[in-house]
Amino acid sequence: MASISINPPSCSVPNDVQHVGLPLIHGENLSRSFQGKEPVVAVSSLSFDINEGEVTAIIGESGSGKSTMLRLIYGLLEPDGGEVRYRGWRVPNPREKLIPGHDAMRMVSQGFDDLNTYANVWDNVASQLPNTDLEAKFNKTNAILHRLRIAHLTKQRIADLSGGEKQRVAIARALVKEPEVLLMDEPFNQVDASFRETLQQDILHIVEETGLTVVLVSHDPAEVLAMADQLIVLRAGHLVAANAPALLYRQPPDSYTARLLAKSNILNQAAASALGIKTAASTIIIHPEWLSLRESPSGDFHIVDIQFKGFYQVVAIQHASIGLQVIVSSAIDLRQGMQVGVRVIRFHEIEVQ
Repeated sequence: MASISINPPSCSVPNDVQHVGLPLIHGENLSRSFQGKEPVVAVSSLSFDINEGEVTAIIGESGSGKSTMLRLIYGLLEPDGGEVRYRGWRVPNPREKLIPGHDAMRMVSQGFDDLNTYANVWDNVASQLPNTDLEAKFNKTNAILHRLRIAHLTKQRIADLSGGEKQRVAIARALVKEPEVLLMDEPFNQVDASFRETLQQDILHIVEETGLTVVLVSHDPAEVLAMADQLIVLRAGHLVAANAPALLYRQPPDSYTARLLAKSNILNQAAASALGIKTAASTIIIHPEWLSLRESPSGDFHIVDIQFKGFYQVVAIQHASIGLQVIVSSAIDLRQGMQVGVRVIRFHEIEVQ
């Protein structure tokens, strides 16, 4: 790999040499453990790429290493092995930088730890800018508050805001200094569902207008499928998959990813054969919406449970040892105990390893 060592960033590591040709953020063979009664491996042999100007979402079950990965990217944690590079330069760890955190990045944590609870919204955001140019300070603060739709809250104390409003203030506080990368840990978990989509769209507009790179962590993939350019899937600290959301959803590489993204039905060959699927694959994945039901007195399956979800319903059906989850429109009348026939609209095979 070609390397150059000119124009290092202000937070560069002494004697580091730039690696050219890498994506904006590159993680190489990262490992990190935490000590306790027994060591806990948070991430292990983790390599990844994050492209500039895109939204990347890190997803996985609880304890999969998502937040640890985010902190390693920012430089808040020192890896036990491996490295993170930003624009080809190694990200300094806390031992190498007086105030940990890469200068080109800003991070919004889950608990709004950086917010001054008893100061108002304006002061929380404006305090991030120097007083060397008061007009510019006013204009930048005013612009980001309007962009995030919280200009009407300027005089409100943080303590008096809702969780969703606090989240917008935290994001404004991070963006007012115009970072190149915004890191967010579970940014939507305190935002009401009715306002979540609006906040996501506001973030996407900022990405489109400014070229901002966003890296966020989410425990709920449904929150980020529509806004992410790339998903990074973690399991027990290891990289499982990294690709576009639609591709991973339609062609998950394993049953873990399928369950995480779609609460999929995972079938072996025998169960698949009972549904009329002929395959040599060891595992067959069928998302709940890839099945359709029809009432049939001679049907092999019967309905054991119906969960009403508003415009759709999740229907549990059973035949012998085969249990399936099916998503059905709420316009269709179904009842528990009904005999039904099942049609497979689509399925995905995982090849025998």
